[in-house]
Amino acid sequence: MIAADVNVAQNVGFYIIAAIMVYAALRVVTTRNVVHAALWLVTVLGGVAAQYVLAAAEFVAVSQVMVYIGAVMVLFLFGIMLTRATIGAEGDLNNRNWAMGIPVAVALIGVMSWVIIDEYGSSTIAEPETAMPTEAISDIYLREGLVPFLALSFVLLAAAIGAIVLARKD
Repeated sequence: MIAADVNVAQNVGFYIIAAIMVYAALRVVTTRNVVHAALWLVTVLGGVAAQYVLAAAEFVAVSQVMVYIGAVMVLFLFGIMLTRATIGAEGDLNNRNWAMGIPVAVALIGVMSWVIIDEYGSSTIAEPETAMPTEAISDIYLREGLVPFLALSFVLLAAAIGAIVLARKD
């Protein structure tokens, strides 16, 4: 059902991006190559950023790209490359009871859908009374959050150096 005040092109874009994200998410869990799985996850996270752009939340979209695609996925790939895991396709990755997960997943999707539809129904999201400009958000992060951000970067650097030391062949 398309809302009257929403652009049809925005709805079409949403469904196209959502379909790409669902396909990429399925490829994340079905591929047998761990590097390919990480790259499919980049596609999913890029789709999330594209959805934020459609929702006119450009700051959150850029943050999504910088933090998740730019930093977290680089750390994932860095960790994959530094471990002694096989890079190519691997066999016997599935648990013997994997089929039990399908009805559980379907039941969870059904329950979550029922709860969301029951709670929100056909209500729409209200426009915020005052929008915080991007400059104010960046001032908050770069004033109060600068020291924790720098501390976190040093922790991540220490983790990367530790991974190199552990993965290094003596």
